[in-house]
Formats: sequence, C-alpha cells, structure tokens
Amino acid sequence: MHIYSSLAEKKKQGKKSFAVLIDPDKVNNLLLDELIKLSLEAKVDYFLVGGSLVVSSNLDQCIQHIKRNCNIPVILFPGSPLQLCKDADALLYLSLISGRNPELLIGQHVVSAPFVKQSGLEIMPTGYIVIDGGAPTTVSYISNATPVPSDKNEIALCTAMAGEMLGMKLIYMDSGSGAKRPITESMIELVSKNISSPLIIGGGIIHPEKAYLNCKAGADVIVVGNAIEKDASLIREMSDAVHSVAIKA
Repeated sequence: MHIYSSLAEKKKQGKKSFAVLIDPDKVNNLLLDELIKLSLEAKVDYFLVGGSLVVSSNLDQCIQHIKRNCNIPVILFPGSPLQLCKDADALLYLSLISGRNPELLIGQHVVSAPFVKQSGLEIMPTGYIVIDGGAPTTVSYISNATPVPSDKNEIALCTAMAGEMLGMKLIYMDSGSGAKRPITESMIELVSKNISSPLIIGGGIIHPEKAYLNCKAGADVIVVGNAIEKDASLIREMSDAVHSVAIKA
C-alpha cells in the first residue's frame, strides 16, 4: 500500500502515526544506528528526512543508511528543490500556503518538476502552514514569509481549507524547530474538524503528553525532531503516547 493510502486509511480508522524527523546535517552513522534501533523498538511509523537548510552532502547517505538497516518508510521533507533522493519512499511536495512568497507556492515546483517526475518517488502534495512558535525559525527566515499568529485559529482553518480545496492531499502545520510555543490543541481541533485530509503536526513538541493531547485534538501524524536530537530515549515515550490514542479511541 502506498504511504498516502495508508495515511488516509489510518485517518478513517482513527489511528495515529508517529514520525521521527532527521536532519542530515545533525547525524552520523553512529547516531543513526541508535535512532533506528530505538525507532524499531518503539514501532515508529515513519522517518521524515530533510531540513530548512541542509548544508552537507549527507542526504543520500543518510537515507541509504536508514533503508539498509530497517523497513520503516522514509519520507523526504525538503527545504529546497535540491533535497531529492530516489532511495526514499515518498516526498512531501510542499507548498507554503501560509505565506505569500510565490517561489514557495509554485516557483520552486516548476524548477523541480522534471526531476521529481523522474525520481520514481511517491509524490504527496502537501499544504505547509507555518504557525508562530514564539521564536524566529529557519523556515521563516528562508521563506521570507510571516507565520500564522498562534492565537488566530480562524486564519489557520481558512488556510487549511483552501489548501485542501486546491488539491493538497495532506495538511502540515508546523511551529518550527525549537519553537517556544507548540501549536495549541484548540487550533488543531478546529482545523481537524473542518478538513478531511490527514493532518500532520510538528514543532515544539518536547513532552509525550503534548503529543498525546495533539492527537486527541485531531492530529493524525505527530512529527518530533528537535527534542529527540537532544534525548533519543524520548522516542519510545513519544511513540507510546501517540499510539495510545488509537487504542483508547
């Protein structure tokens, strides 16, 4: 089953997914081995690989290492059209629908389209919505786009609905790496109740209980990267918290 089909089916069944975000700039093979081992034990659903600013040449090597050592699906989470690797399983084809930068709405997609088409990857059109997390983030700086205010639930809602009606198969709301304020449950709940696409939530999730509450509010996929970079042992607690929601649903 394709990854998108699996996500859509899980949403219908009320099952939640947990994804570990890996920045190729911040890992080596030794750390990857530890993350893979812990992720397998914790039954992590997906690896997301990428970052707002990948400056090393480790992307391909990182993905190949993961694929050699486990069967957890690898999804590209690109910060630029250059972040492509045919060894991954799927690509979040991101449009920054919360901003007004035409390059990140369609411009970079035009440039990358021939390469993406030839890659053989499963392409998942994704409406990417950046929410203000209380601190400047790389994605906000690179995109030159103002994030949605954290207390403006209606703006997030209308943006998500517009993205879905424009054909986005996934909606990804992100407060950014190192956010001081994670996305509120009230915003997640409002958006989730008014779209049918799987809803991905990331940024600022540092405690398992926040992952749990996000899922209870309507998140379908929880993405954690920064907290795990600091303490890889959190993988099991985060995964257990996310998957327990489906058990109790």
